[in-house]
Amino acid sequence: MKIEIQSQKGLRTVLSVVVDKKFIQEKIKERLSQLQKEVALKGFRPGKVPTSVIQSQFGKSVYGEVIDKVLRETSTKAISEKKLKIAGQPKIDLKQFGEGKDLNYELQIDCLPNIKLSPLNRFKANEYKIKIEKKIIEKKLNEIADQNKTFLDKKDNEKAIIGDQVVFDYSATVEGKKFEGSEGKGVQIELGKNLFLAGFDEQLVGSKKGETKMINAVLPQNHPKKELANKKTIFECKITNVKAANKTKIDDEFAKNMGAKNITDLRDLIEKQISSQYSQALNSITKKEILDQIEKNHEIDLPSNLINQEIELITKNLKAEEKAKHKDSNTKLARSRIKLGLILNEFGEKNNLKISDEEVRVEIQKQIKGMPGQEKMVLEYYQKNPHASQSLKGSMYEEKIINLIKSKIQLITKEIDTTEAEKIIEEFNKPNIDYNKSPKTKSTFKSKPKSKKISKK
Repeated sequence: MKIEIQSQKGLRTVLSVVVDKKFIQEKIKERLSQLQKEVALKGFRPGKVPTSVIQSQFGKSVYGEVIDKVLRETSTKAISEKKLKIAGQPKIDLKQFGEGKDLNYELQIDCLPNIKLSPLNRFKANEYKIKIEKKIIEKKLNEIADQNKTFLDKKDNEKAIIGDQVVFDYSATVEGKKFEGSEGKGVQIELGKNLFLAGFDEQLVGSKKGETKMINAVLPQNHPKKELANKKTIFECKITNVKAANKTKIDDEFAKNMGAKNITDLRDLIEKQISSQYSQALNSITKKEILDQIEKNHEIDLPSNLINQEIELITKNLKAEEKAKHKDSNTKLARSRIKLGLILNEFGEKNNLKISDEEVRVEIQKQIKGMPGQEKMVLEYYQKNPHASQSLKGSMYEEKIINLIKSKIQLITKEIDTTEAEKIIEEFNKPNIDYNKSPKTKSTFKSKPKSKKISKK
């Protein structure tokens, strides 16, 4: 095999590759010999088909098969010999081929740029440590207690008030006619939550067990049946029960029901959960500060094919007019992502960073443990979606690179409370941009952290 550099311009390298016809012919003979042992043709015993018959029957397809394999193997070898770091799939341009001829082709390669990394000690970023105030923890604790309160039956003649739970069966009509979903049984509404229809709760105030109430309401604009959207509806509600809220006592027993050891442990869990949610947002801010400086302090050529691929990824769900309208901004975003991705990978390679399959397995196990009751679903998701595991591995690799960079730059630690944190997050969210510019992961934080219910173990 003969390999020559035809041209080098920017990041594009063109190689000329010539594969001797004798080499190709030898590969063809090997494949025909293999077929001779495998094929069964009428009139011949297995393994006894003459070479001439094999050649006649399979010659053309064998030649195509061999050429395809030779192209893959020799192009890989050519790239390796010339020590080229490719960006994307090379393009092959056949110049000469055919039985009895040398194989001559050009290999057009977009190469990755050589990146000179800037010293990390030049970079500065703020790192935030948040203190969760006791009043925030107590507020969340009371929310959890309220969400888990029970209801006790009221006396038959007691009227429903705001905060009570009303249980009823209903039959509804629009313009005097029934419709799909116009009947329901055992519906439970906590008055004052307004979770059913606008104005519905207020009309149930004063109702008693056993009576029938006529409720006027308007079906929602986003009703599944478009013809029913915004329609005035009459609900005939038969009240089957009225219950009063039984305020949950916040004590060790309640904490155990929530999966904690005791009330102190539950408060600690709540504090960690809220702190974690704020930290995710604040870490995004620190990360953006770092990425902005990395992008600003490195000048590199970018492979056009990678930019085009990224633009396609960004715009794949957009209509043609939207693509045209935002062409410049999407191109700018694509260039930014590719640039940062290449620089971060260079940091990773230079420092020999890797993510092992064991590390991925451990991370998946963490996710499984963090979703009580949904362990099987999470495990099956990764088992059935190999790309999900690969994507997770990419995110973990990027995080490892960022953590390395953090350990080497000037990090200024600021201790803040939740009020300060929300101001910082709000300021960060003002620009309508993609905060995580890396091509591997995209992460935005568009509102202040929302606390979740503490799940039972």
